[in-house]
Amino acid sequence: MYLPVEKIEQAHAILKEVVFKTPFEKNLNLSAAYECELYLKREDLQRVRSYKLRGAFYKMSTLEEAARNKGIVCASAGNHAQGVAYACKALGIEGKIYMPHTTPAQKVRQVKMFGADKVSVILTGDTFDRAYKSAMLDCEKHEKTFIHPFDDEAIIAGQGTVAIEMLEALQQPLDYIFVPVGGGGLGSGIGSYIKQKFPNTTIIGVEPAGAPAMYQSLQKGMVVNLPHIDKFVDGASVQQVGELTFSICKQAIREVALVPEGKVCSTILKLYNEEAIVVEPAGALTIAALDFYRDELKGKKVACIVSGGNNDIIRMEEIKEKSLLYEGLKHYFLIIFPQRAGALREFLVNVLGPDDDITRFEYTKKNNRENGPAIVGIEVKQKEDYEALIKRMNEYQINYQLVNEQPEIFNLLV
Repeated sequence: MYLPVEKIEQAHAILKEVVFKTPFEKNLNLSAAYECELYLKREDLQRVRSYKLRGAFYKMSTLEEAARNKGIVCASAGNHAQGVAYACKALGIEGKIYMPHTTPAQKVRQVKMFGADKVSVILTGDTFDRAYKSAMLDCEKHEKTFIHPFDDEAIIAGQGTVAIEMLEALQQPLDYIFVPVGGGGLGSGIGSYIKQKFPNTTIIGVEPAGAPAMYQSLQKGMVVNLPHIDKFVDGASVQQVGELTFSICKQAIREVALVPEGKVCSTILKLYNEEAIVVEPAGALTIAALDFYRDELKGKKVACIVSGGNNDIIRMEEIKEKSLLYEGLKHYFLIIFPQRAGALREFLVNVLGPDDDITRFEYTKKNNRENGPAIVGIEVKQKEDYEALIKRMNEYQINYQLVNEQPEIFNLLV
């Protein structure tokens, strides 16, 4: 059952004076690349640089005075926390915000800035789900209202106002909408409004491949709990989606596309270099998924939700590294060099191509290095250069192991 259109419109009426009406503009480069009319909904330009303010503020605006006086509790990996913090300050409500230890420092600072003296931040656990459990214990003990990041009708209604703004701007139906999926609140809100207004619009959910909670749930026909997730795309990585959001998304979303984290990183860099758009990993998900639907999108009106721009600059080296690995431009080897003079020089002269670059060289043993292998990171200029590199390594009988394809060794050494 979809959330009623009237509830989303009610949220829109309240939020009009609070949130920015973010740009919904045709992107010329992406439109040309995919031979379609492609529009970006720039929620990275929202007040808290994320759409999450919509649901958080609307939910808290509906609280009765007694609940406001007791205060609220929430759990978040970052963007929901910022929305809640902003609402706490604006509405004069005391809040306790539980965040995973893995939350980027930039997001923690932003939460404290938006909430000022109205919020306290508690870092606990390594995932959203663990922070959530701690927040719920606090909530029950002190009888406070829990502001759920996604599995709540008011939160979903607030997120659904993104759809209203898109339709107001375009004044005609869209053929495709790509929506990032974490817990499913945004997909549920947009899906509820769009599918009741324009049933023929196709909605594609997009998740990080390392945290496919909604994908797995839709495949199995029930909400599943993932035992392990990759937390890199922190704004869209949960172990379990909501029961309410699942029930709506299974009707509204045609399918969920899974995007490798490395492809997300390549998209972040491309958006920055070509569009001067700064996005966080979750904010790049929808654009990263477009390649999977290239033929299907030709000649269509397409929207991508750019969900957030809270990216910490210190993550850029990691983002670049993941991108190079995904694109096949960086490779790590364990190499045992012959124990004789000139062996390393011969490797540099005979094996490396003219555009190949050694980006890392480290012996794995701190003592007796002559008998230990070395970790060698090599960056190639083009993906095709890798085959020539391997051919030369075999030709000159280099004793090597490719580390990229061995996750246990890669994570240990690189």
